[in-house]
This record gives sequence, C-alpha cells and structure tokens, in this order.
Amino acid sequence: MATDVVDLRTPLDEGRARSLRAGQPVSISGTVYIARDAAHKRLCEAIEAGIRLPFEPAGQIVYYAGPTPARPGKPIGAVGPTTSYRMDPYVEPLLKLGLRGMVGKGVRAHNIGELLRRYGAVYFVATGGAGALLASRVKQAEVIAYPELGPEALRRVEMEGFPAYVAYDAHGGDLYEESQQRWKAQ
Repeated sequence: MATDVVDLRTPLDEGRARSLRAGQPVSISGTVYIARDAAHKRLCEAIEAGIRLPFEPAGQIVYYAGPTPARPGKPIGAVGPTTSYRMDPYVEPLLKLGLRGMVGKGVRAHNIGELLRRYGAVYFVATGGAGALLASRVKQAEVIAYPELGPEALRRVEMEGFPAYVAYDAHGGDLYEESQQRWKAQ
C-alpha cells in the first residue's frame, strides 16, 4: 500500500483519476460538492427529466455528508462522511456525466467497482467520527440547491487539504478487500 500523500486539486480529469490506486492517501483541495441521499435522488430525477443540474458534474467530486449548522464565523459545522451505500442507486447517472470521485465511508455495492472502471472514477473514504476536524478543511460553503432539505441540501464547498484514502480505484482495486486479505494472511 502506498504511503506518500497524493495532492489532488479539483476538477479531476480521467487520466488523473485513473492514476490513483486503492490504499493511497490523498489530500483534496478545490471545489467539492456535498450531497446525501435526498439530494442525489433529486439530481437523478433531474437527469432523467432532461433538466439542467445545479452544477456540472464533469471532473468533480461529491462528498457524502450532511453537515451540522455552522458556528458563528465558520463556513460549515461538523462534516463527517455518511455511509455511502445509500447513494449506490444514484451513482451511474452522475458517472455518465463525468463525475470523477465520491467521498464517503464504508463498502459499496459490488457493481460500483465495475462502474468506476468503466467511467474512470474513484471512491475515497474519509474518517468517520472526525466531522469537527474535517470541517477545518472547508474554507467556504454555500447551499446551491434544494435548501428545503436542510443538512441534505446540495452544497458547493472549497476545501484545502481534505484527508482521505482511495478505497476503490478505476482498475478494480478495493482497499477493503485488500485489507481483509492481508488480515487473513496474518
């Protein structure tokens, strides 16, 4: 497993996404979009209806989180990752539009690895339970769609040095599977 931190700046092109390998630590900077289940459902309904999305997914990363309210003077509240498998039904329509990365926590459905290979994208994991610490990496935040969803609204954030790991890469690499195999071998 690689140990050198890879600096990533959004937007990501397909070549950069395909260069990443499961297990690599990354530091994400630039624009990232925060959305959970309800926002993903609305995005996919818009895609199906041919309605323009509130952001251009090509080259972007979506972070699966539902931030708490911001404290005075802060751009965002605690913003820890949410369990990713709930977004699995909504992944392919966004990948078809060029989405290059997703950040969350936990394993994904078996078809997600195949979709990442097909579309040249990656799935990152962030540390659960570290929402307050991760919020310190968000420099700006704004709701750009679905404000009635509260914490599940679609947000555009500017991140600096957001720590994560590549969990599933565009070559079939799976950090969870590789870790399990190493554990069994001991």
